[in-house]
Amino acid sequence: MNLLSLLDVEFRKIKRSKILFILFASTVILWLPSIINSDLNFTMQAQGISPEHNFFIQGFMGMSWFMFPASMVVSTVLLTQTERINKGLLKMLALPIHRSSLCIAKFIVLLGLAAVQMLMMTGMYYISAVISSGIQDYNFILSPLFIAKETGLLFLSAIPMLACFWMLSVCIQTPIFAIGIGLASIVPSVLIINTKIWFAYPMSYPFFVITSEYGTLAANLDTSQVELIPWIPVAIAVTIVALSISCLRFGQAERR
Repeated sequence: MNLLSLLDVEFRKIKRSKILFILFASTVILWLPSIINSDLNFTMQAQGISPEHNFFIQGFMGMSWFMFPASMVVSTVLLTQTERINKGLLKMLALPIHRSSLCIAKFIVLLGLAAVQMLMMTGMYYISAVISSGIQDYNFILSPLFIAKETGLLFLSAIPMLACFWMLSVCIQTPIFAIGIGLASIVPSVLIINTKIWFAYPMSYPFFVITSEYGTLAANLDTSQVELIPWIPVAIAVTIVALSISCLRFGQAERR
């Protein structure tokens, strides 16, 4: 069974899970406060940022810091648990399938889920912006090109973080521990993005990218800016190491 066939099987499994519902619910929950408190965006003009940009950045900052990483933590554990229930993974490994191929296929599914949540995030942003525009009689809607660029950067910056989350879910057999450690790893991001070694902590990447964009949009606000070196080499190394460990450990417990 080749990688494309494995991906087809894995994506079919997603339809029967609750993962997509969890992703959608978390996205809706995130944007509700933005609609309710849309009037507060006008108070941030003293920082040199327009209300429409502040509306966007506040929502995406909340998403990048906790809601998106937390959703991905839960998704990784659910992906691994769908195979462990009723010894499904053991049955899969009994087929002529290499463990590494199955592991990579599941990680690609995780990337697909992250992309889906980014699309949900974009869709809910525009719905929220339209509603808020009607409430406040002010246009909060930004250009699709700008939103697509920011969403794309957020997704790309999250790949090393997703690789680490996947590694945790593979290596830690107990779901509650895997979720607990994953969620706990998110919290320090707020502190780490203010240090010079932020690039060494992949869980802070999405939040750092959006925070740096905040500094770009707000003329009177200084934030650290993204420096591609050493960030990109470190991010690539983290991703490769995390995926390598995942491939080595994937299915080991079931084969014992």
